[in-house]
Amino acid sequence: MFAGAPSSVSHNKLRKRLIRNVRQAIEDFAMVSPPPEAGAGNPRWLVALSGGKDSYGLLALLMDLKWRGMLHVDLIACNLDQGQPNFPKHILPDYLTTHGVPHRIEYRDTYSVVTEKVQVGATYCSLCSRLRRGHLYRIAREEGCEALVLGHHRDDILETFFLNFFHGGRLAAMPPKLLNDEGDVMVLRPLAYCAEEDLTRFSEAMKFPIIPCDLCGSQDGLQRNAMKAMISEIERRMPGRKDSMIRALGNTRPSHLLDRSLFDFAGLALNPEKAPS
Repeated sequence: MFAGAPSSVSHNKLRKRLIRNVRQAIEDFAMVSPPPEAGAGNPRWLVALSGGKDSYGLLALLMDLKWRGMLHVDLIACNLDQGQPNFPKHILPDYLTTHGVPHRIEYRDTYSVVTEKVQVGATYCSLCSRLRRGHLYRIAREEGCEALVLGHHRDDILETFFLNFFHGGRLAAMPPKLLNDEGDVMVLRPLAYCAEEDLTRFSEAMKFPIIPCDLCGSQDGLQRNAMKAMISEIERRMPGRKDSMIRALGNTRPSHLLDRSLFDFAGLALNPEKAPS
């Protein structure tokens, strides 16, 4: 996969930075299970591959970590062909086979379901995502995988936070590690610290065969696009704010917020011993 990668100093620095960020996220959020007993084999991860730059980058970086002996898991790539018109079915299996990546291609016509259920002019993203995630959980179980690994990066997490902040009335983002409702599949986001611009440059350098999304990506005016534009403008005016914001999500102070379920404001009382004499 890396045989045709550029050998320039700038690309090597980019690759090392992405590897460092992925490794840090894996360690910070304990994404890898404790080493199995002797002879039990490695845990298995199902890597969701959409054909976009982020999922290609995720797969490549995880394989790079395995090659360096820093990730002791078995990977299987999975693409869910959702029946979008003109979807180039050959690209992903050809690419994965060429590079010797274990994979599974699953066909499920969720496109027809989404376009039938969602009103004209409304966004498809929410329903499409739920349907896709349900199938991926099933495939993870069938393949004996303990984790479903997704390609959401730092910017996706920040955009989700602001979507919830402005439109949902809650402080929530995309967790780097999440247990599904059934409790049998872990959802992992190893790109949580990776910048989208780095993944874009990495994808271009690696010449991944990108498949555009003709279902969700063709819709204009999505609220997420507005959040992306807002965050980009903040970063343009004040460079480094994205990194500051992602650090803030891991550095909360419940006593300085308004959530009574996280902090016992009613039980907060003066300490008589420290009262002024």
